[in-house]
Amino acid sequence: MTLKECKKEEKADREFQKKFKFEGSINILTQMMVDPAAVEKRGGGKNLPLRRGEILDVIQFTNQDQILCRNSQRRYGYVPRAVMLHL
Repeated sequence: MTLKECKKEEKADREFQKKFKFEGSINILTQMMVDPAAVEKRGGGKNLPLRRGEILDVIQFTNQDQILCRNSQRRYGYVPRAVMLHL
């Protein structure tokens, strides 16, 4: 990883912590997959765009309805629990 890529990731992580009022280090709890039968949704606000079969890193189980996740493009957002499957 180059220095430029490293700084870009650090900046994205700081923006995530500010936007979601997340304190502490970002730890991956587990990985989950978006249900292949789920309807694809565009992201918006604090929601992460959904693609069928995509593997997401789980950052935090926020409540009964949503999970805070990160996708492969290092974008963060909330995902409904109803469309997530354990690997």
